[in-house]
Amino acid sequence: MTAQFLAFDLGAESGRAMLATLEGGELRLAELHRFPNQPIEEHGSLRWNIRALWDEMRHALALAPEGLRGIGVDTWGVDFALVGADGALLENPYHYRDRRTHGAMPRVFEKLSRERIYSITGIQFLPINTLYQLFCCDPARVESAERLLMIPDLLNYWLTGNFYSEYSIASTTQLLEAAARDWSEEMIAALAFPRRLFQPIVRPGTEIGRFGGAPVIAPACHDTASAVAAIAMSAGTAFLSSGTWSLIGAEVREPMITPRARDLNFTNEGGVCGTIRLLKNVAGMWLLQSCRRCWPEISSYDDLLGAATREAPFRSLIEPDDSAFLNPENMPQAIVRYCARTGQPAPQSPAAFTRAILESLALKYRLILEGLEQISGRRFTQIRVVGGGSRNRLLNQFTADATGRAVIAGPVEATALGNVAMQMLGTGAASSLEEARAIIARSFPTERFEPRDADRWEEPFRRFCQLPAP
Repeated sequence: MTAQFLAFDLGAESGRAMLATLEGGELRLAELHRFPNQPIEEHGSLRWNIRALWDEMRHALALAPEGLRGIGVDTWGVDFALVGADGALLENPYHYRDRRTHGAMPRVFEKLSRERIYSITGIQFLPINTLYQLFCCDPARVESAERLLMIPDLLNYWLTGNFYSEYSIASTTQLLEAAARDWSEEMIAALAFPRRLFQPIVRPGTEIGRFGGAPVIAPACHDTASAVAAIAMSAGTAFLSSGTWSLIGAEVREPMITPRARDLNFTNEGGVCGTIRLLKNVAGMWLLQSCRRCWPEISSYDDLLGAATREAPFRSLIEPDDSAFLNPENMPQAIVRYCARTGQPAPQSPAAFTRAILESLALKYRLILEGLEQISGRRFTQIRVVGGGSRNRLLNQFTADATGRAVIAGPVEATALGNVAMQMLGTGAASSLEEARAIIARSFPTERFEPRDADRWEEPFRRFCQLPAP
């Protein structure tokens, strides 16, 4: 029997509609429609053009075959829309890189301490979190809103007419109580947010309505949660979801909320089938993507990576999460200024910038992995890299070398596949998460990278650890 599923996977740079066909116990994945996701400037703020994204989704739905077994949507986290009592969107959603949240965190801590927030939510402190974005919203605008919908919740509402908040995406808000896995009444009250804004939580794999005759399933609506849902996770495996952001962590059964986890700023985000993703964010391929926009002469990433292999190693190291790199007008210039500030030679060519970025990312991965081992009490022998960054063979090798662990790369389309996995589970096409993951494993190959010359990374790692903390 053949079953087809449509997975919408929207990232910070582009969106895709992926058609998955399950037949004979194997999956095939085909790109039905791809479209850009470009933020817009509106009233002096950086926003998402959400209606344009919805138009692209409707176009993809028109292209889709009849008889879909399921439809699912996943997107990036933390951003949200405010909706009025009539169900109308009040304004385009803010982009998480909009500058309005700068300096917001100390003001929030005056309402509720950093320690108390972490003890409730277990979520890392980032100025982009929904908590700080909502705190910075115009109070009159918030008061006029009836509902707060995370980006995939909004798109699911437009698909079905129903209001829900899916668990994994809700966990990125820093407003969810980790133990109860539901909205924190204490957080909402302490910050004087209207309680009506927060919609009922549903778990990944729940049917939330229909579009035409097809069930709409809430997968793990947070893209990283979907990516992790696609891969089998052993006790000795850490995951690295590599894209605009890098997210490094492990799958655990219960939140790990300890002073050490708080001090290292690890997060406990909602996963699938009762799991928690203990992880930390890194400003991943964003740095290289932003640099490349300043290099119109560079024709492809392959050319850039090839040239980077010929550059001198470890000449310039940067802290990827330094605030200077959040959203600069010119990323190469921001890196040059950072090198001057930290007493290092600045890269002199696109290839040198690329090498500096990739080496620095690999060293940051090692630092986070060591912290993850401290918090979890587990030893990780391999790193499973998924997402678009898993195609970056140079970064994969650097990661193996820097960490001294084997790197297993792939599948590239893990996010869409994890979306499909939860659709299969929600519709009965798979009987368990383990079965869905096994189907994906036998349908999509991986590539293995073993550590080489790991000793060469020891001195650069010591230098990296001496850089100013973000």
